[in-house]
Amino acid sequence: MSLPEKYEYSDPVAVCHKSDLQDNEMREVVFNENTNILLVKQNDILRAVGGTCPHRGAPLSKGVLPRNRVRCPWHGACFNLETGDIENFPGLDSLPCHQVEVESSGQVLVRVKRSYLGKNQRTKKMSRRNWQDQRCFVVVGGGPSGAVCVETLRQEGFTGRLILLCRENQLPYDRIEIMNSLNMKPNQLCLRDEKFYKHYDIEVCLGVSAEKLDTIRSTLYCSNGTILMYDKIYIATGYSAIRPNIPGVHLGNVRTIRNIDDARSILQMVEKTTRVVCLGSSFMAVEAAANLVTKAGSVTLVARQDVPFKITLGQVIGKRILQLLEENNVKLRMSSGISQILGNSFDEVTEVELLDKSRIPCDLLILGTGCQCNTDFLQNSGVKLNPNGSVDVNDFLQTNVRNVYVGGDIANAHILGGVTDRVNISHYGLAQYHGRIAAMNMCGRIAKLEAIPFFYTVIFGKAFRSAGYGSYKEVIIDGSLEDLQFVAYFVNDEDAVTAVASCGRDPIVAQFAELISQHKGLCRCQITDFTKRINWITKLMN
Repeated sequence: MSLPEKYEYSDPVAVCHKSDLQDNEMREVVFNENTNILLVKQNDILRAVGGTCPHRGAPLSKGVLPRNRVRCPWHGACFNLETGDIENFPGLDSLPCHQVEVESSGQVLVRVKRSYLGKNQRTKKMSRRNWQDQRCFVVVGGGPSGAVCVETLRQEGFTGRLILLCRENQLPYDRIEIMNSLNMKPNQLCLRDEKFYKHYDIEVCLGVSAEKLDTIRSTLYCSNGTILMYDKIYIATGYSAIRPNIPGVHLGNVRTIRNIDDARSILQMVEKTTRVVCLGSSFMAVEAAANLVTKAGSVTLVARQDVPFKITLGQVIGKRILQLLEENNVKLRMSSGISQILGNSFDEVTEVELLDKSRIPCDLLILGTGCQCNTDFLQNSGVKLNPNGSVDVNDFLQTNVRNVYVGGDIANAHILGGVTDRVNISHYGLAQYHGRIAAMNMCGRIAKLEAIPFFYTVIFGKAFRSAGYGSYKEVIIDGSLEDLQFVAYFVNDEDAVTAVASCGRDPIVAQFAELISQHKGLCRCQITDFTKRINWITKLMN
């Protein structure tokens, strides 16, 4: 039995005068010592929602305000201002919405549900199973995409049987935080707990992977011997780390980082005398090097490329990141590689030989040398596979088989921005977005894929962000690379900006992501002409 409204909500609190806000302005206001609110004025209508992003606590007042939604300044998550619902990712939770009243004097009063006091997130209303609904939907993959998919299915009113297959023996967890997991309990990284899945009648099968898919009979064969008949299936099985064909690669103390068990085994091995070598120029290898350098005796980064993140952030920014690594005692061997891994009589690595025949002492070798799609079980299923193992999907994440949907790292899908062909991109927030779009379409809604890749990494406390995707011929830097206070515009042969990256200049990357989401764009003249460069952001509101 619900409480009467006067008991359900707090007493009203005056937070400002209506004239204090201009149209299309947002401001963080204090409701009480534990509750901050984002107050927004658009079309002379005032709305109030939670003041910080549920994902990592970014102040939303510093974000981007297009029509009827706010975009997080740090990672690009989007929330509907009318409902508070999350519409783009990363994250899982939505914002609480609060009541707003304007007195005849112009004072703005806000009332907050008592259950929302001190909170900046809420879980959307979800359905449970109706046993008269005989449909069965299966979601394969316990990563961010599968986790969002099962939640969205229940949010969209699906009441049939719902099964989530997780290859790992863990509930879906925050993979971005795995290198900080050593002192955490297993459930501290979980996106939702076991009670949550049970409450909403989501059957979670831990330690179970897909073995074979028969799309003619709509049947999935599982590693534990279970055979599942489905009406619709969403497949987001992600990547597995690749071990390159290097002599000695299977020695002990040679590790990849892909899941929480990988990360914990690495962290348990590292002591103040451990000599660590990280191979590769990927986000995984560089982030591992930065994370471990204060914990180990030494850390050396070895990579074939001359700078890290070359494809995503370009040569010039990559060079500055190299300097940042070196300033923080990471040893660098770039434009190189490992020709063999040498071990002792216990089959443990002791040193690595580089391409130039020089050798580096090594007690722990971390491989950040690429990944491959987990789609072998789709062979001969009727779902078409590309040579790299990815799967082509349409704008609704359907494959060539009507009731089979694919998303996340294994999807070859369209994105908004500087490319017209499908692309296969590994990215946490994009995988979550795929899960939402697939679930909406599985439930009968027509939800078109309109994704904008939004990358981010933090290295020695410096946050690098990038939005957009596409080829470029030039990178135009606005600001100071040396001081790590800059914006970088990636410009292609047609003088169009295909991506924007930044460090220390939030929320410019989120602003560019919002621009692309509105099917708009930037050209060279708008960033090189000073007067136009100042004003391009106004396009977000037009």
